[in-house]
Amino acid sequence: MNEFYRREHAAAAVAAPLIVTALLDADAAARFEAMRRAYFPAARNKTPAHLTLFHALPGAQMAELEDELAERCWQAEPFAAVASSLRFLGAGVAVNIDAPPLVALHSGIAQSWHHVLTPQDRQRFNPHVTVQNKVTPTHARQTFDALQAVFQPFDFMIEGLELWHYRGGPWEAAGRFPFGGAPS
Repeated sequence: MNEFYRREHAAAAVAAPLIVTALLDADAAARFEAMRRAYFPAARNKTPAHLTLFHALPGAQMAELEDELAERCWQAEPFAAVASSLRFLGAGVAVNIDAPPLVALHSGIAQSWHHVLTPQDRQRFNPHVTVQNKVTPTHARQTFDALQAVFQPFDFMIEGLELWHYRGGPWEAAGRFPFGGAPS
């Protein structure tokens, strides 16, 4: 592999969009993952269960984003969240998350990065974990109705943020930023 190709490939890798998700406590992550494996079409399930704050921040500014996430997370403490209810998505089902500190954290980051946010990331932030997507509306409604009959709200902790590279397939871990009081 020649040096030009290596540099171009490295530049493209850095420029891949970055995704920011909440770092959930281990029990909640396992619970959401079990739901996702049960209901998400296996052939399309390329990522673990996640709570996305930002879908596509600029990869070319990864160092600046890492600095901001590190600073914000160092100053924060883990906080409680509630998996409060289910949401019908039309082609899937999500679990709504009530977490006012997460909404505030998202708002602060969005203000810092407003000039590069995509239309999707400019939308109102409604924290949720998608446990089913990309199915027919009939299938999604059946799943929603079945889950609605047994769903019980539950508490969990948000312990930090995670950063991911998006390169068109499974996400690649790019960083973990535990809150100041969170175990590493």
